[in-house]
Amino acid sequence: MAVTLRDIAKKAGVSIATVSRILNNDTTLSVNVNTRERVLQIAESLNYTKHKRTQNNQPEKIAVVQWYSLSQELDDLYYMAIRMEIERSVQERGLVTVPIYENSMEEIPGDVTGIIAIGKFSDSQVEQFRHVTKNIVFVDYDSLAAGYDCLVPDFENAVRSVINEFLSEGIKDIGMLAGTEKTTDNEIVPDLRRYYFENYLRQHDIYRPEYMFVGDYTSMSGYRAMKEAIERLGDKLPHAIFIANDPMAVGALKAVQEAKIKVPERLAMISFNDTALVKYVYPSMTSVHVATDEMARSAVELMVKRLANPESDARKTVVGTHLIKRQTTK
Repeated sequence: MAVTLRDIAKKAGVSIATVSRILNNDTTLSVNVNTRERVLQIAESLNYTKHKRTQNNQPEKIAVVQWYSLSQELDDLYYMAIRMEIERSVQERGLVTVPIYENSMEEIPGDVTGIIAIGKFSDSQVEQFRHVTKNIVFVDYDSLAAGYDCLVPDFENAVRSVINEFLSEGIKDIGMLAGTEKTTDNEIVPDLRRYYFENYLRQHDIYRPEYMFVGDYTSMSGYRAMKEAIERLGDKLPHAIFIANDPMAVGALKAVQEAKIKVPERLAMISFNDTALVKYVYPSMTSVHVATDEMARSAVELMVKRLANPESDARKTVVGTHLIKRQTTK
């Protein structure tokens, strides 16, 4: 594991910012000679190697591109958590982050040496990134076929764990609130959760297309889709529902409560992502936990390796998930 600024700061008893400024030879920093020498000696003893500098002796810049806008990010804490941890981890290594929202390609500075892109992207957007830099890491988007490093959750085993949980409770009529969305240049993004859900149910010969409903990953769409399911199916509403993300799950739960449907006695519910949204609703939501901090830190590790060896083969990292059971399952 590479030594970070945090390691040096902890051993020296100073802040990460102070370590960064000392190692970057910031002459405006007001710190005594003993502290400066202590930090330098600790860095040397830990074999800390600063990343290469740009031609004007400034730290390298990493663009952190979020495919959501600021307002969308507030509605989906999953992507916010990933972005915040990426920025923290990048800065901890003495590099500079440049935040870019809603895939605003024109805002990416021409002097960035790497791009960490969070979300979903079209082929043309990937090509635009390539014109800025070849050092690119994608998070939550499988870019391996295009030749770029990426990290994705283990959707297949996550969905299997959801269905197995329902089956273990003796439930075979299982529905789903799937998600559909578009990249910022209007290309449709397929939902892998739906793909694995339908395939796994077909393997068990219990797939029912009338139990499939679709939203756009927002809380309101979850509410509307669940309300439609309740009105359309009535007493034939399935006894279990898998929901593609947490905001939709919160909206769906509201519709269920308005209809006075008992959870989990009449309807078991499982969400995906396990953000704070589903931990503090009532009843608290059983959810597939995705390790956003691990995804973010691994993305930064991939970027560091990419900067050190730009010609290395692309890597795909699949991040494991696990089911956290709460009050919406038996």
